[in-house]
Amino acid sequence: MTYQAPIRDLMFNLEHLSQWPQIVSLDKYSEIERADAQAALEEFGRFCGDLIAPLSHDADTAGARLEGNKVVLPKAYEKAYAQFVDMGWQSLAHPAGHGGMGLPRAVGAAATEILNASDMSFGLCPLLTDGAIDALELSGTDEQKEIYLRPLVSGKWSGTMNLTEPQAGSDLGRVRCKAEPREDGSYSISGTKIFITYGEHDLSENIIHLVLARTPDAPEGHRGLSLFLVPKYLVDENGHPGDRNRVNCVSIEHKLGVRASPTAVLEYAGATGYLIGAENRGLEYMFTMMNAARFAVGVQGVALSDRAYQHALAYAQERVQGQGIGLDPEQVPTIIGHPDVRRLVLRMRALVEGGRSLSMAAAGWLDLSRNGTDSTRAEATPIAEFFVPLVKAFCTERAIEVASLGVQVHGGMGFIEETGVAQFYRDARILPIYEGTTAIQANDLLGRKVLRDGGQTARRFSAMIAETETTLKAGGPKAQDIAKCLGDARVAFNASLDWLLDIGSDNLRSAFAGSVPFLNLTGTLAAGWQLARGAHAAEIELEQRREPEFMAQKITTAQIFARHVLVECESDRARIISGASCLLDETSQL
Repeated sequence: MTYQAPIRDLMFNLEHLSQWPQIVSLDKYSEIERADAQAALEEFGRFCGDLIAPLSHDADTAGARLEGNKVVLPKAYEKAYAQFVDMGWQSLAHPAGHGGMGLPRAVGAAATEILNASDMSFGLCPLLTDGAIDALELSGTDEQKEIYLRPLVSGKWSGTMNLTEPQAGSDLGRVRCKAEPREDGSYSISGTKIFITYGEHDLSENIIHLVLARTPDAPEGHRGLSLFLVPKYLVDENGHPGDRNRVNCVSIEHKLGVRASPTAVLEYAGATGYLIGAENRGLEYMFTMMNAARFAVGVQGVALSDRAYQHALAYAQERVQGQGIGLDPEQVPTIIGHPDVRRLVLRMRALVEGGRSLSMAAAGWLDLSRNGTDSTRAEATPIAEFFVPLVKAFCTERAIEVASLGVQVHGGMGFIEETGVAQFYRDARILPIYEGTTAIQANDLLGRKVLRDGGQTARRFSAMIAETETTLKAGGPKAQDIAKCLGDARVAFNASLDWLLDIGSDNLRSAFAGSVPFLNLTGTLAAGWQLARGAHAAEIELEQRREPEFMAQKITTAQIFARHVLVECESDRARIISGASCLLDETSQL
C-alpha cells in the first residue's frame, strides 16, 4: 500500500493549533505565508510518497551491515539521499542565514512526520542532523558556525549525538571518554561510544559527531562533562574535508526494528575534536540537542502511527470476511462494517490525530520560546518545556498501541512480514526507549517541570484547558460532550497534581512511584485538549460552510478520543494516588 502524506490534517493543525498567527508575526517569519508552508509540504509529501516510502520494506529486509570498517546501507538509499539533499529538504526549517528555507518549527515537525512515516530508518539520519544544527546554532563559536552549519543545513554533511558508553547508559555522570588539550587549541578525544545512530555511513560527504567527554581535572559526575565537535573527516579553514579523523566504527547493532539505520559502536583513538562553548558545560549544551531529539522522536511516533493507521484502514475497507451483525444476511461486508473493527480503526485514528495535534501545538510553543520577544519567551518557555516530555512519551507509547492495533485489524495476515504491518510494530518499539525512556520523561516532568516550581506551570496548563472547556460548552452537542469529558479528565489531573505536590514535599519515593502514570495522564489530557481546540475551530469552519465533511470528521474524532481515551485519565489518577503504596510495600520485594 502506498503512503499518502496527510497534508490537509497537517495544515489544519498548523493553522489552528500551532499559534500560527503569533508565529508569523515574529520578525524571523514575517515574510512567511500559509501558502508557502502548504506548497513546501505538498511537494515534500509527493517526494516522500513517490521515492522514500517504496524503499521501506526492502530496506528493512536488507538492513545495514558492516563490511570491514565500512557500513553498507540498502543500495537505493544512496540515490534517495542525494535527491533529498539536491532538493534542499534538510534545510526546510533552518535559518536562511546558513542556507536554510527559514520556515517555522511547526512546518519542520510536519516534514519530520512525513519523512519518518515514509521510512523511519531513512528519516533518522536527517533527524539527528537537525539536532546537531540546533546545538551548534545555539552554542557553537562564530568560526564553528561559519565552517560547519551551511553543509549541515544543506544535508551534504550529517550529524550525530554521542552520549552513551558501555558503562554509562542514562547516567551520563559515568561518562569516561577523555579529552586532552593540545597546543593548537584542539583536543585529543579517546573513548568508546555506543548506540550512535548513523554513526558511520557514506550517504553524506562528512559526519559531524557531537561528543560528550571529560577534560583533565574536570569535576566528577555530570558537572565535569564538556561537548566537542569531532568530524569524520578533518576540515580545513575553507571548510573542505581532508584526512580521515581517528574515529572508527567497530561494530553495528543487530536490532528488532529500524534495521536499515546503522546504530554504531564508535572508537575514538586520539581523534581531533574542538570544544563547543565552555568546559564543563557540555551537558547543558547537549540538552539542546537532546530536547530537539526528544521532540522529534515524539513526532516519529505520530509518523509510525499514521502509517500503521493508513494500512489498517485500507485493509479493513477491502477485506471481505464474515456476516455483518445486524445487517442483511445476504450482505457480506468488508470488515470495516464490523462494530469492533470500526472501534479499532477509529481508536487508531483518534490516537494518530491526538498525537499530531499535541506535537504541532508544542512546535508552536517551542518556536515562540526560541524566537519571540522577551515577554513572549517568558510566557512560552515554561509551557514549551512542559510539553516536550508529553510529546515524547504520549506519542511514542501510543505508537506501539496503534501499531499493535494495526496488526490486530489485519488478523493473521498482520503477523506475516510480507504485509508490512509487522515492521511498523517492530520499528515502533524503540521509540519509548531512545532519547530517554518513558520513565526518564516522567522523572523530568514530575521533578523539573512540576515539583521544582511548586506546580505553577502545571496549574497554568490546567487553567488553559478550563478556558477551552468554557468555550466548548457554548457550542453544539458534540462540543459540549467533549467539554464534559475534558473537564472530568482535568479534575483527575488536578487531584493527582495536588497529591503529588503534597507527598513530594516529604516522600519523594512515593511521588516518583506514580510518575509514569502521571505522565500518561498529563499527555493524554494534553492531546485531548488539543483535539478539543481543533473541534472548536472545526465548528467555526462549519458555520462558514467550509469543507463540511472534513470538519465534521474532526469534531467526531475529538469526541471519539474524549469517550474512549480521555476516560483513561481516571484510572491513571487511581494508580498515582492509591497505587504507589503497594508498589513500595516491603512485602512486594522481588
